[in-house]
Amino acid sequence: MRDYIDGAVFRDMILCAFDALEASEQAINELNVFPVPDGDTGTNMCLTLGSAATDLRRNDAAPTLTAVADRVASALLRGARGNSGVILSLLFRGLSKGLKKLETATAAEYAAAMGSGVDAAYKAVMKPAEGTILTVSRLTAEAAKNCSQQTADFEEVFDSALTSAKAALADTINQNPVLTKAGVVDAGGYGYVVMLEAMLAFLRGEVAVSAKAAAPAAQKKADFGAFAAEDIKFTYCTEFIVRRSGSKSSDMLRAYLENIGDSIVVVDDDGIIKTHVHTNDPGKALTKALTYGALLTVKVENMREQHTTLENGAKDEPAPAAGSEPDAIPEPVPAEKPIGTVCVCAGAGLEELFRQLGADGIVSGGQTMNPSTEDILRAVNLTPAETVFVFPNNKNIIMAAEQCAPLTTKNVIVIPTKTVPQGISAMMRLTPDGAPEALTAEFTEALASVHTAQMTYAARDSDFDGHAIHAGEYLTLMDGALVGSFTETDAAVTRLAAEIEPLSPEFITVYYGADVSKADAQQVADRLSEAYPSAETSVIGGGQPVYYYIISVE
Repeated sequence: MRDYIDGAVFRDMILCAFDALEASEQAINELNVFPVPDGDTGTNMCLTLGSAATDLRRNDAAPTLTAVADRVASALLRGARGNSGVILSLLFRGLSKGLKKLETATAAEYAAAMGSGVDAAYKAVMKPAEGTILTVSRLTAEAAKNCSQQTADFEEVFDSALTSAKAALADTINQNPVLTKAGVVDAGGYGYVVMLEAMLAFLRGEVAVSAKAAAPAAQKKADFGAFAAEDIKFTYCTEFIVRRSGSKSSDMLRAYLENIGDSIVVVDDDGIIKTHVHTNDPGKALTKALTYGALLTVKVENMREQHTTLENGAKDEPAPAAGSEPDAIPEPVPAEKPIGTVCVCAGAGLEELFRQLGADGIVSGGQTMNPSTEDILRAVNLTPAETVFVFPNNKNIIMAAEQCAPLTTKNVIVIPTKTVPQGISAMMRLTPDGAPEALTAEFTEALASVHTAQMTYAARDSDFDGHAIHAGEYLTLMDGALVGSFTETDAAVTRLAAEIEPLSPEFITVYYGADVSKADAQQVADRLSEAYPSAETSVIGGGQPVYYYIISVE
């Protein structure tokens, strides 16, 4: 019988939970209902918990339980990706507060702390939906509390909590209409159950913490003043890891990357493909990567900007403090102006457009590759402004962006843009000397004036709202709702044109993706212009992955 857990035990419980989550990542991704290739719940939860696992493995000391819980909560908050990752971070953030000042925790104390985690998650979600990870975690905590009032056996309490979690997960299919139609359980809830199973298995001695490679030694800093920015042929250093979902040869990926860049490294091993490439169009590289499986990690850096920054600051920059991490979050830079902006998007064309509209920082990400809170926080802290507006431009990134506010001394205001056109429309109203309150009202008003149509492809067979969808078909959506699926793009565009009619458009902008030619995009724009001759129609190369076309209608 185990009466309590300490910091060392809790640390290993978390590490085992991460190992199990990582092994189940693809299975969790495949529970995402809609057939658009955006199944990323498993990836987001993995990357989020992975930030804590990495931090714990770098610090092998055996501190108190509260110290370990605080490290886990801090790492999860900064590494949170997507709604599922943010909710997971909130559960552990509340848990750490419940374990505050405890060197060890009894079953009753741990159960109470789980309840604190659930409270934190529910309070942070504006409109909590049942039949999700929230429901599963709530019923799990309630079961743990009830059982801890009957027994002091930690493993027995945890087993009772897990039994309740599995029952709650099974019931999500009945609570959420979308899950009911698809015949699947909630992906986030499933990931949470996977974690609990691994944590209990460790307590019982059924699994052990796996050995992981140590972090690579720090390398000597390069002399960036030795070459000019003009010598950089390809702008973006692009790195990503793909978890394989098929047997297609990585040689095809390597050959493709050789056509769009250089400095290529493709390592295909143990079910993942780790890739590095210098290119002018990272969107094309990422889109091609998605044909091999889910993206686990993505990093895109502008080497020209890095060169300029490092060259200018290399002489005056003090040496880093001993023990500091190379990728640590920078301290907020001094404010040089009242207002700054950070925008999230994927695609070189969209990045350039946001910069032209006045964006101070660009965070690479979007559908299938949600940036973490840490990624967004880094851009916020590097923006030399008192108030920083953040435009997530994707509904799954809004929560991660909102977690930045308590982590910086800057005034962070998140404008809940759910699409790139909404972000562009809002940024067009930017006045650098405007008051934060007035700008917030202006930006928010802009969201209601723009509608977003999208065209992508179905990654798998599905049934949505009674509509049979087949893998490989072109899917059209309007403001997130399915319009239809088609075997030919002409039919898809015709249906979209009809869907636009009630909106009486004045402006139509077609942003074409990485796998679309300008000529094809112009044909789509011409079709829409014929249908609405009074609307001003334009074509812009967005370079975005996943979506062939993103169409703004105002």
